[in-house]
Amino acid sequence: MSESIIGRARKSGKVEMNFHQIRDFAINKHNQVDDTPYGGGAGMLMMAQPIYDCFMKVCEEAGTKPHFIYMSPCGKTLTQERVKELSKMDNIAILCGRYEGVDQRVIDEIVDEEISIGDYVVTGGEMPAMILADAVSRMLPGVLSEPEGFMGESHYSSLLEYPQYTKPPVWHDMEVPAVLSSGHHANIKKWQRERSIERTFERRPELLENADLDKNEKAFLEELKKNVK
Repeated sequence: MSESIIGRARKSGKVEMNFHQIRDFAINKHNQVDDTPYGGGAGMLMMAQPIYDCFMKVCEEAGTKPHFIYMSPCGKTLTQERVKELSKMDNIAILCGRYEGVDQRVIDEIVDEEISIGDYVVTGGEMPAMILADAVSRMLPGVLSEPEGFMGESHYSSLLEYPQYTKPPVWHDMEVPAVLSSGHHANIKKWQRERSIERTFERRPELLENADLDKNEKAFLEELKKNVK
């Protein structure tokens, strides 16, 4: 989180991030923050009290209660629409789960929502938390040089991004589509938009239910559907 776009945004003050070690709030001399789960089962479970005390410290430092997110495979899957909503919040705190998870009581007490990055499990919540922090941070004003930097990306408008090309114009006997070097901006934009619709239809057709398409684009989509039949 100190490199590239996010690192520069932090250095310039456009994004502020703070990191807290839950072990600093352990309630025993061994700095233990996990224990065996009631009812048995493999692995260890993070205890409620250290997490609660850490979050209270976060609230004290922030001067308010941040929106508290627990990264969990049991949460709702992260979407670009939710990222846009979260980017409008002033303060967000993220809890990174470990081991077999977290005592449910602290989740019920202070967590506002649970978010998953997909239908799979990783070792801990640190990487999912970084993904969420990166996705939200790049939506903030001034983090990217131009809003177009994210407005044309996959999922922003419920469409996947169109194919892109760079030099050379011919590589392995494959040519860059002529329209992209035509200089005709309207035709280029139309081509890009249609390729986005086409790619979304082929790979993630369910996204099209929420896509904002004009009359011509809807007609283009209907032609795609006919060709499949």
